[in-house]
Amino acid sequence: MKLDVLHKLNAERAARRAVVLVTDIASGEQRLVTAAEIAKDPLGALIEKRIRMGKSGMEETPQGKAFFTVHVPSPQLVIMGAVHISQTLAPLGQMLGYDVTIVDPRTAFATPERFPGLKVIAEWPDVALPPLNVDRYTAFVALTHDPKIDDPALKHALARDCFYIGALGSRKTHAKRVTRLKEAGLTDADLARLHAPIGLDIGAISPAEIAVSIMAEITARLRQEPKEAAAA
Repeated sequence: MKLDVLHKLNAERAARRAVVLVTDIASGEQRLVTAAEIAKDPLGALIEKRIRMGKSGMEETPQGKAFFTVHVPSPQLVIMGAVHISQTLAPLGQMLGYDVTIVDPRTAFATPERFPGLKVIAEWPDVALPPLNVDRYTAFVALTHDPKIDDPALKHALARDCFYIGALGSRKTHAKRVTRLKEAGLTDADLARLHAPIGLDIGAISPAEIAVSIMAEITARLRQEPKEAAAA
């Protein structure tokens, strides 16, 4: 790998941006494609597919075989609310490779005893969220059912390019949430990014089942093309 390519690769990785090294098998020539360049790249569809998979591999291209070396930031899962659903969702996220953080200013709920081995921050959103560097590779979930906590947290997430943002609540509860967030200055385009009611419709009843439905929806949004994820 050429030194200038290596420097660019390291810079993109340090900034938590996806980047793919494309190696032509026949010639050995290499080129680096950053996330910002994918849409205009002649192999953009193949690169996008590899990024969604999060895996390197060989692909047949119009120019012949090429190996795609994929560098994707580790995903993080930020859970707003140290509730019963979170007690299943957090370890489930860990098992799937997410860096999980639970945020809840209610110190009676946000305790290490209730979430052993997990990062728990007992602070309000305005204090807890900025240091977490919520970004394109973050799934953000609001579960407290308390507008004083969930609303500012959702505003924070919607101001960033999270690949998934979900909020707990019925359709009636969500309609009230939408009204509040619009009054706070959010647009219809912003609110269209919210997954609510949260989770895939699998008939979930218990907190653990709801957690499974949420993680399934997050996975669909991460791995599938947008149209496929919306259909799911």
